[in-house]
Amino acid sequence: MRYAQGGGLTAERRAFREQVRLEAGTRFEAGEKTASIARDLRVSERSVERWRRSWREGGADALRSAGPASVPKLSAAQFAELEAELGRGPAAHGYEDQRWTLVRVQAVIGRRFRMALSIATVWRLLKRHGWSWQAPARRALERDERAVELWKQEVWPRAKAPRRRSEPGSSSRTRPGSR
Repeated sequence: MRYAQGGGLTAERRAFREQVRLEAGTRFEAGEKTASIARDLRVSERSVERWRRSWREGGADALRSAGPASVPKLSAAQFAELEAELGRGPAAHGYEDQRWTLVRVQAVIGRRFRMALSIATVWRLLKRHGWSWQAPARRALERDERAVELWKQEVWPRAKAPRRRSEPGSSSRTRPGSR
């Protein structure tokens, strides 16, 4: 189960689930049926069948937790080193402007740590450590305020217009008013 913050199960929850699996293992030894184990432990029969297969192949040790589902790609020390590199700025890494993009951060990670990470992984890594996308501090010098106001007055009302008619319609496909 994944959480909105991007993490996995807590250590306590992993330990609880391991206890449930180990309880199922003791019941496998007693010869109990899959359906009764699933009902008593409040899990699906499919999970119990999967656990039984693992138990047959590796015993109770096969039911133990394997740890967190995903290990961070960069260690804490490596991420601290990456933050120091990012703090030096894009110019120090050969980029002309002062923007860090995910592709650029990906390239720095690849050069510095000899790791190939996907763009999505780079985003999750940065997000996990509190980094976020940045909006410009001020508007572009090239912005034409008059053209923006004109667009707001003429184009936006047409784009914003409601899609439905204000009169009552019919859901029947055979009536002309429904088209």
